[in-house]
Amino acid sequence: MPGPIVDILMYHSISKRGGATSIAPAVFAEQMAAIARAEVPVISLDEFLAAREGRVQLAPHSLVLTFDDGFQDFADAAWPVMAKHGFRPIVYLPTAYVGRVEGWRGIADPPRALMGWGTIRALAKEGVTFGSHTVSHPDLDSLPHDALEAELVQSRSEIEDRLSGQVRHFAPPYGIAGPKVRARIAESYHSSVGTRLGQAGQDADPFDLPRLEMYYFTDIARWRGHLAGRGAAYLAARRGLRALKGAAMKPWKGL
Repeated sequence: MPGPIVDILMYHSISKRGGATSIAPAVFAEQMAAIARAEVPVISLDEFLAAREGRVQLAPHSLVLTFDDGFQDFADAAWPVMAKHGFRPIVYLPTAYVGRVEGWRGIADPPRALMGWGTIRALAKEGVTFGSHTVSHPDLDSLPHDALEAELVQSRSEIEDRLSGQVRHFAPPYGIAGPKVRARIAESYHSSVGTRLGQAGQDADPFDLPRLEMYYFTDIARWRGHLAGRGAAYLAARRGLRALKGAAMKPWKGL
């Protein structure tokens, strides 16, 4: 992978709810403290894109902090920790659920609350960036053209209207976005992150950016090792396990 490496970290809920989309607040605080101690720069997606265009120079290793869904525990448990360290994250919002509880496939039981617009506006003034996670959190690849248009355009427009600023970045629900959907995303946004496990180089496709699922790094010693540049073997093993799991879930068609 040529040039500087960027780890785009993926979080959802910072809570004790359990499961792969929740990380306990104490563990999250340790992960952030490890970043601060390792002195790995936390950058924005805009800085990453500027580096791809040759307008800024990045450190050999840097991080982007991303949060999907906009859960209330971001404001309660995650932001105070990041603000203390001077870290600036991006949160992707499914606009139909703002101020409500999650209502999409695979929700927690009981459903988790999302932030309301008042909280979101206050956080934006404090330095949090917000991106689009669609309107209703659907599988975009399954939608007809008009429905896809509505999910991409209406979500961006509402966030821009509510926050009086441009929305440049997108995250497809479930990380699902095939080539045709990614091409359409590129017409409305400047970047799109998924759930593909990996690190991003400056040659990465800005509309298929890999991320690190931070559930895989709840072992703080392992996370510290990754920050120190000793994580390649573990990442390769995790990718291999995910590939095997994905292959096992595909229907066998025989010969």
